[in-house]
Amino acid sequence: MDARVEIRVRDNGPYKITGPVRLVDPDGNEIPVSDPDRPIALCRCGQSRDKPFCDASHRASGFESCVRAERVGLDG
Repeated sequence: MDARVEIRVRDNGPYKITGPVRLVDPDGNEIPVSDPDRPIALCRCGQSRDKPFCDASHRASGFESCVRAERVGLDG
């Protein structure tokens, strides 16, 4: 079993999380996940009616974000 967690930033869409994670609210309560063996999609657009989960509202809202990792050289 691969215990690595990956958070993938999807163009114009949610964060897609794979791997064994727990979602916890600001009060320390665990947020239940329907199927812990499936990836989790977390809302980035702020429009989901099922926050913190994505419900695909970004499609209708016109949300746009294409994040790329910054390449940092070895000298700084």
